[in-house]
Amino acid sequence: MPKTVVISGGTDGMGRAFALSRLSRGDRVIAIGSNPAKGESLIAAASSTAHNLTFLRADLSSTAEVNRVIDRVNETAAAVDALLLFANRVLPQRVLTPGGFEHTFALYYLSRYLLAHGLTPLLAHGPSPVIISIAGVGVTKGGINWSDPNLSGRYTPITAQLQAGRANDLLAVSYAEKSPTPIPFILYHPGFTRSGDHSTLNPPTRLFLRVLSRLAAQSVSTAIAPVHGLIENPPEAPLTAIDRGRRIPLDFPTLDPAEARRLAELTAAMLGA
Repeated sequence: MPKTVVISGGTDGMGRAFALSRLSRGDRVIAIGSNPAKGESLIAAASSTAHNLTFLRADLSSTAEVNRVIDRVNETAAAVDALLLFANRVLPQRVLTPGGFEHTFALYYLSRYLLAHGLTPLLAHGPSPVIISIAGVGVTKGGINWSDPNLSGRYTPITAQLQAGRANDLLAVSYAEKSPTPIPFILYHPGFTRSGDHSTLNPPTRLFLRVLSRLAAQSVSTAIAPVHGLIENPPEAPLTAIDRGRRIPLDFPTLDPAEARRLAELTAAMLGA
């Protein structure tokens, strides 16, 4: 039976490939992306299945834009079967969003927080709904800078990515613990993949990543293949964490419930402010 699938970061890399793959299965796809040219490219690539594709242009680093997307999805869909969270981008320099948040934290974490909670009512109307967050679950380095989540004191791209990645681990824990509806939340780390937008990086770094990808990275199709099975047959457990095909125990250090509750409180305070 065709599903309705919402994909953040749906016009590039793994998100784009996943959108096209779901369209080929007969699903209705709502793809969210910030680049209109990439949106048009996705529509063109969808070809005969484009009638089942909706492209929503939005800068998901803006909380106002995320909330607008949630409203649009509510206007166009009676139910959502799967929410796929891919959106992420590495920035070499610290950038603050118009809302006053560090860009990586806003795009990689806050957009996922808002989409997961904001689309929960529509997911609850699906017969077998699931949320899948493509992130670095299983990474023990880094953590939340509790006193300075906007990284005003010291910023590096790695520090920002590790902080937002840990935040996504904790988001899944708090969602599974407090969600009013039993919607399975899956953290999925595919491993090193030839994917992602590296246009913001300097030329030497882009060249290094390009060479490394050719030597060691898996293809996009390989990375996303297991995700289809998770949509067709979601686990019954409220929370599942998978790192490169290996199930991670829920007592893993990065999935600490106390830290998840602390982050939920911090996030609510940040968004409230």
